[in-house]
Amino acid sequence: MKRILMLATGGTIASMETGHGLSPAITSEEILSHVPAVGELCQVEAVQLMNLDSTNIGPDHWLNIARAVRERYDSYDGFVITHGTDTMAYTAAALSYLIQDSPKPIVITGSQKSIALNDTDARRNLYDSFRYAVDRDSHDVSLVFDGRVILGTRARKERSKSFNAFSSVDYPERAVIRDGKLIRYLAPRPYSYGAEPVFYDKLEDRVLLLTLIPGMGAEALGLLKDSYQAVILQSFGVGGLPGGGNGPFAQAMEEWLAAGKTIVMMTQVPYEGSDMSVYQVGQQVKERFQLMEAYNMTLEAAATKLMWVLGQASGPREIRELFYRPVQFDVIQ
Repeated sequence: MKRILMLATGGTIASMETGHGLSPAITSEEILSHVPAVGELCQVEAVQLMNLDSTNIGPDHWLNIARAVRERYDSYDGFVITHGTDTMAYTAAALSYLIQDSPKPIVITGSQKSIALNDTDARRNLYDSFRYAVDRDSHDVSLVFDGRVILGTRARKERSKSFNAFSSVDYPERAVIRDGKLIRYLAPRPYSYGAEPVFYDKLEDRVLLLTLIPGMGAEALGLLKDSYQAVILQSFGVGGLPGGGNGPFAQAMEEWLAAGKTIVMMTQVPYEGSDMSVYQVGQQVKERFQLMEAYNMTLEAAATKLMWVLGQASGPREIRELFYRPVQFDVIQ
């Protein structure tokens, strides 16, 4: 039987009522005790890395999770990470950049209700995650939820309460799991015997997201320049900027770029991505500044990839090269 390590980080799956709202309190061993059938799939061990509401999980925790996998990588055949759903897509994307080309599966899961409840999705999600992790053709970082297996770079939480909380954005699901049976939609990635993953241990977390609304001024962009190394501007439709290439936003952009900062444009529209070349208000800006755009990347992937890129790159050319280099089908231009 394969050896799978479960790394517990908290989240709803581990939560109990405190009298002041739900809070993670259930340990990794207690979580496993609710799904004894996992023991029929593999030899399983558990480590409690942290016990946090995922609202409180960020870049330092992503690095800790990646480090925990790296330190134990040779001792196990795969990893299952239990996590809160609110920032799970960010963690899945971040781990996709911090642990690349892994021939062993790294699976992230959680639930919309605590595993201690009767009417929970937690037991199914946990069992499905181990079912996927023990399959010989499972590799790299994936999110498993409600019977869906989603690339770590393509997952997004789209429902706050329903069990089918996550979707695969602009890319097919890797597989589905129905009644314990794994049905693959995407061919597994071939790995040669003895292949090793590439681990990274640096992130630059000074990345700002600024979502535009009609009538919004450019003052905030200028005021925040000294506090951040990069900004993701979420604009409208396929991508445009109020005022085009000569308005106040363009002026604020010029100041950011002159200060050596990075700007990425993306759309607020969840599906089908951006193309700034379509309309004058986008084309003017992109041509003037040679801006990068996220195309059909998810926000979670764009933000975490930018943190990863800035942690590795030394200048604008390398930043652009790394940002556009595909990782687990995260960007399609």
